[in-house]
Amino acid sequence: MEILRKPIRLMILMVMIKLSSVGGRNPVLHRVGGGRFTWNPNHNFTDWSINEKFYVGDWLYFGFDRNLYNVLEVNKTSYENCNDKDFITNITRGGRDVFNLTEGKTYYFMSGRGYCFQGMKLAVPVKEILTAPQPVFINNRALSSFAYNKITIVISMLAPTLYYY
Repeated sequence: MEILRKPIRLMILMVMIKLSSVGGRNPVLHRVGGGRFTWNPNHNFTDWSINEKFYVGDWLYFGFDRNLYNVLEVNKTSYENCNDKDFITNITRGGRDVFNLTEGKTYYFMSGRGYCFQGMKLAVPVKEILTAPQPVFINNRALSSFAYNKITIVISMLAPTLYYY
């Protein structure tokens, strides 16, 4: 009987830790195109970005030959027309450049010098991270602590029944 109690206690602890960390997420580094040096005309960046999930706080890594290519953040119109004249930011530094996705919006990137017309452009739809809702207060008591106590009670009620299996 004592042998079964430790795994069950561990399981309950893991469930409680998981419940307390809902909504948390570590930033992800996305290698644009999927590789180390893939910012070049030989990739379909639309297909690549469709298979990725981008969230606020994530990073994009652009690996490329800085003597040939660059990376420009542009607006949607410049993206669609491959216009590299009115860019928002030139993120080109050394050919191994990163860009932090700080807002929930669609970011548009392209390479100038005519390479945009060869497919070197990328639209990145960035989602906000869903966080746990703020606690609702009723009579100066947080409803979230009430819900937490209910979960604890349910788990403690179930725990004795699990000892018999």
